[in-house]
Amino acid sequence: MTSRRDFFKAAGIAGGAVTAATVGKFALAGLPEPVIQSKPDTMPPLVPNTGRPYNPVVTLNGWTLPWRMNQGVKEFHLVAEPVVREMAPGFKAHLWGYNGQSPGPTIEVVEGDRVRIFVTNKLPEHTSVHWHGQRLPNGMDGVSGLTQKSIKPGQTFVYEFVARRPGSFMYHPHADEMTQMAMGMMGLWITHPKEKHPLIDEVNRDFCFLLNAFDIDPGSYTPKTMTMLDFNLWSWNSRIFPGIDSLNVRLNDKVRIRVGNLTMTNHPIHLHGHEFTVTGTDGGPIPQTARWPEVTTDVAVGQMRQIEFVADEEGDWSFHCHKSHHTMNAMGHNVPTMIGVDHRDIGKKINSLIPDYMVMGERGMADMSEMEMPIPDNTAPMMTGEGPFGSVEMGGMFSVLKVRKDQKPGDYKNPGWYKHPAGTVAQPYKGVVAKPTRSSSAGGQSMPRTQKPSKDFEVQIRKPTAHGEH
Repeated sequence: MTSRRDFFKAAGIAGGAVTAATVGKFALAGLPEPVIQSKPDTMPPLVPNTGRPYNPVVTLNGWTLPWRMNQGVKEFHLVAEPVVREMAPGFKAHLWGYNGQSPGPTIEVVEGDRVRIFVTNKLPEHTSVHWHGQRLPNGMDGVSGLTQKSIKPGQTFVYEFVARRPGSFMYHPHADEMTQMAMGMMGLWITHPKEKHPLIDEVNRDFCFLLNAFDIDPGSYTPKTMTMLDFNLWSWNSRIFPGIDSLNVRLNDKVRIRVGNLTMTNHPIHLHGHEFTVTGTDGGPIPQTARWPEVTTDVAVGQMRQIEFVADEEGDWSFHCHKSHHTMNAMGHNVPTMIGVDHRDIGKKINSLIPDYMVMGERGMADMSEMEMPIPDNTAPMMTGEGPFGSVEMGGMFSVLKVRKDQKPGDYKNPGWYKHPAGTVAQPYKGVVAKPTRSSSAGGQSMPRTQKPSKDFEVQIRKPTAHGEH
């Protein structure tokens, strides 16, 4: 994390306009220095040393933006700019974001805080910032052309309002929105309660992240912004597995996870080994009578979901979107399914002409994680991640909740792989397996067809041969 003392001089925007709107002139005496972060690691929580105290959040593969106090007002400085984001080891994307990263830094405040956010535009086009879910004056809502003029390149605008209610929120542009969000412009906003709240529990660990998606061709660097729905990189905070950090907690910790969705589809977020309760949305905390236990919660487009649970089961527990193609990295579309097709003979013939030709897909796609074959520069394998028992065969929106009894309070470091007690790991069965009995009498169609086929067809099935441990 670095501070750019000579930021305006270096950026060549010292003479850029600062639009104050209803902000007092004292605010313009000097802007807070922009704080920049380029590392993709999960940073420790930012414990407040000014302003009212609160229990800070931990942003997965992200960080919290520092502030300064100015006559009782909490001031932040966001810089909209092109960034380079490492999405996974060896794979970098040229995105747009804030303060060196996509998503931008998390903004944390306390209910009742007066907040002033300076936004400097270093993009090649105009922008704005919409404070998603906030109650604020209409002129601070951040919709270009409707509630404000756009922030032109080189300009600095200032937003000011009171954080009126606690909860989990987002910020993102409302100017050329499709392009700018497809390029990664978004961030989290957390408003903590000013005092003990009857519907907001105190927790030991408080994580947050955003769901976002990109369409980046393998071997390229810049997202295709005209993609509507057919994305190929499903990410958490602009990271894809195995580049997403694990969520490391202490046994019996009360854990809160805040998830925001700024993709173009819903995401059923699933946690293994535990039940959780959905306790809040961007509309606020959910009444106790409206909560119920879940292991999967659907996060729709533009929504925040807040889940809570007690981490009372030790182990390495999967945590992921339950749409299977969202747990894969860049993949081909419209690829024919070859399962059961015996193309060994044709494979030999093709191989005589193309020595590097490989037969794929006849036994499923697990082969993809086993093959040692070159992939385009600047991309990630479709299924990857090496676990303690072999390839995890995942990508995209996938991480691990690591629960350990010896994880110290406030320690977020990765504890390594879980050491399973003897006799608690599934093993190959070494006894005799009886031949299964199959029944053909069960079931049947609800009513006869009106038109019968001219002849009977028989489906031929070739069972795949064993390979590896699959």
